[in-house]
Amino acid sequence: MKILVVDDDALAAEMSAAVLEDLGHEVVLAEDGMAAAGILDADTSIEIVISDMNMPLVSGIDLFRELRDQGNMLPFILLTGDAPAPLLAQEPRLDACLLKDFSLEESLPQVLAEVLARRA
Repeated sequence: MKILVVDDDALAAEMSAAVLEDLGHEVVLAEDGMAAAGILDADTSIEIVISDMNMPLVSGIDLFRELRDQGNMLPFILLTGDAPAPLLAQEPRLDACLLKDFSLEESLPQVLAEVLARRA
């Protein structure tokens, strides 16, 4: 599966990509929401978006809303350094919101599997 990872922190993006690649997925990186939108317009083979919440210019939740407004219904997982519950309450259409911390190596594969199972 081809996954778009959006994160302005290169180290965090590489960490997420490594976890996903270990699961056998192909990863495309975008450094911000604007770059992500361009990649999604150009590459129709992307099947899921995993985005950081706090980024300059366009936040992860704003990117999600923009995609939905354009009719893009790809599964979307939001990563955040803050508590996930308030973000899910603010935007219940998100497929998942996950705490971006030291446990990401275990939590990201689990949440990805849950999101894909719900979408199957």
